[in-house]
Amino acid sequence: MPASTINAHAIRGAITRLNDPNCSRWASQIRRTNGCRQPIHLRGKVEHWDTATGTLLHRYSTRLEPDGVLRVPCKSRRASRCPSCAETYRADTYHLIRAGLVGGKGVPASVTAHPCLFVTLTAPSFGPVHTRRQHNGSVLPCHPRRDAQPCPHGQVMSCTARHGADEDCLGEPLCPDCYDYTGSVLFNAVAPLLWKRFTDALRRHLAKLGGLTLRDMRNQLVVSFAKVAEYQRRGVVHLHAVIRLDGPAGPISPPPSWATLDLLGQAVQHAAAVVTATPPALDGEPTRVLRWGQQVDARPITMDGELTDQAVAGYVAKYATKAAECVGTIDRRIVPGEHLAALPVRDHARRLIAECLRLGAFEELADLRLIQWAHMLGFRGHFSTRSRHYSTTLGDIRADRQNHAKGEDITTGRLPILDEDTVLVIAEWEYAGKGYSPGDALVAALEC
Repeated sequence: MPASTINAHAIRGAITRLNDPNCSRWASQIRRTNGCRQPIHLRGKVEHWDTATGTLLHRYSTRLEPDGVLRVPCKSRRASRCPSCAETYRADTYHLIRAGLVGGKGVPASVTAHPCLFVTLTAPSFGPVHTRRQHNGSVLPCHPRRDAQPCPHGQVMSCTARHGADEDCLGEPLCPDCYDYTGSVLFNAVAPLLWKRFTDALRRHLAKLGGLTLRDMRNQLVVSFAKVAEYQRRGVVHLHAVIRLDGPAGPISPPPSWATLDLLGQAVQHAAAVVTATPPALDGEPTRVLRWGQQVDARPITMDGELTDQAVAGYVAKYATKAAECVGTIDRRIVPGEHLAALPVRDHARRLIAECLRLGAFEELADLRLIQWAHMLGFRGHFSTRSRHYSTTLGDIRADRQNHAKGEDITTGRLPILDEDTVLVIAEWEYAGKGYSPGDALVAALEC
């Protein structure tokens, strides 16, 4: 369909919506979604009954709403899908992370005295890629090599360019045919397992340094953490984590005196160096032992300076709303039989996707689910996780926001004052679609 026809169709739809007698109610729904790009449509009702008298106290039904549906936010965490809902997720994650550093949300302020590090676990090299390097504010050559020899594919493995921050070549291999795409995909696939083994090794080494068994250490010390995954432009994940030492009751209790910041740093470096993961070997291919990269950054978090609690919380929260988009891949699953050459992705991302599909066909690697997660370049772990004792939960933060909104509705008369102990709530909801028509999208853009 020509673009002019689509635009005319959208304009006619927008005019129809604006002339609808229920347009103001529709606009109110849109504003309450806070500009959600793809709101969920729900159809149903809610009734509040007095259990003592059997009296109907309040009823809400979507039957009288515009189009017979209620539009609610999609609540996506991914900024590429819905910037508005992702911003809410980012803000919630920010407060969750910061509460574990300075207190609040049920965490005492005394937590600031607990040993705490901001740790970055990197991926190993799978081949030289174009990169932007800086030193003292000056941009350095990418990969300068004197007397660089051509690789077996005829590509000179040297680059003297000083790349700009937004150049498309960043993250691209100097020679795609030499790049270890198999290793890159498998590393992403086992990264969650490497993280679990890292935390297990961290606890074991802390117990050893404290002269305790692991069981005895649990009565004195708890390792709390919150971590987030970040994609590099070359298509592999790094993990950033806030790691804190608490007493046996979590953040409300201080750790033992022997559990110092230096001790935590030693345990982090040791755990990152010793843990490995070995995917199942394939016929005709060498067995791979995958581990974290040699660059392990572990820095204390301070109340002032460069690495403050606000900076760390903002950094972690930012990456909690991102995925593999920076690599140049697509933000959806690959449909079986889809033609890879037609995908709107970078050639480097296309090769990584193709390798996921190739490896996923092997029965030995079925548990890695590489075909289902090809659009994520093999990584299938949670982007943002926390240990049980770190701080509050995203669910509690959302519940607080819902209770606040409910209080406002009662104050403004939208809801009656109800005694929750004597009121029975009966709700019936069904999914009725999502998103906007072209015309509604135009009007929604004006409303939000």
